[in-house]
Amino acid sequence: MKILNLDFFQSFRGFYAIAFREITVFFREKPRFISSFIGPIIWLVLFGAGFSFNKFNGFSYQDFIFPGILLQTFMFSSIFYGAYLVWDKKIDILKAILVSPLDRKIIFAGKAFSSSIIAIFEVIVLLIFGYILGINFEKINIALLLFIVFFASLALAAIGLSIGSLMESPEGFQLLGSVFLFPLFFLSGALFDINNLPGFLSILARLNPISYIVDLLRWSILGIHTFDILFDFEILGIFLIFSLLLGSRLFENMKL
Repeated sequence: MKILNLDFFQSFRGFYAIAFREITVFFREKPRFISSFIGPIIWLVLFGAGFSFNKFNGFSYQDFIFPGILLQTFMFSSIFYGAYLVWDKKIDILKAILVSPLDRKIIFAGKAFSSSIIAIFEVIVLLIFGYILGINFEKINIALLLFIVFFASLALAAIGLSIGSLMESPEGFQLLGSVFLFPLFFLSGALFDINNLPGFLSILARLNPISYIVDLLRWSILGIHTFDILFDFEILGIFLIFSLLLGSRLFENMKL
């Protein structure tokens, strides 16, 4: 591997440069920055307040869906990270990066890591908004929440980069990403209790790795959960390892 021929600090500088570029681009692109919060806020204000008469384990519907809304925010931004990889391929920015002596795995890691940092920022902003809105934060463990968000976003970004490595057009990515993303989200229990789903959908929800991320988020914020917490972490770990291995392999073999 090329990385063996590089000094550790050179590799780290390359990793840092890639991550810093991606984070800088996110904050400079105001429409992208603002739009990442519009959907979640609409869900919380309109749908959450509209069904506030429903109670879930003693919590209002707005409280109950808040962890799912956090997931919606960083899940969509992390997976659609792959669309920006496709754009970089189209305008030859990626080609310029790949001619550097950096191993492709370092470039992949820098991109995935930057997605996790952006996800943490998005979650902190929504936590502030949730506090203003009156979300129940009596049992929240912020350190645990951000830990879960970091690794969940890392896995989701790796999936997005995997798809982006295979696609040649942003439009194709948008189509495939949407087909892949929305079923995962709506069958995750983010917006409802999966125990109330009919048999077949309940089975699909339990086969969905995102369901276990939602469960961890809900546990870290509200103190309630559907599955065994240790099992949730095991699924997250397996999903993370699988995503990183798949993503790094596809990114390494990507054709420009």
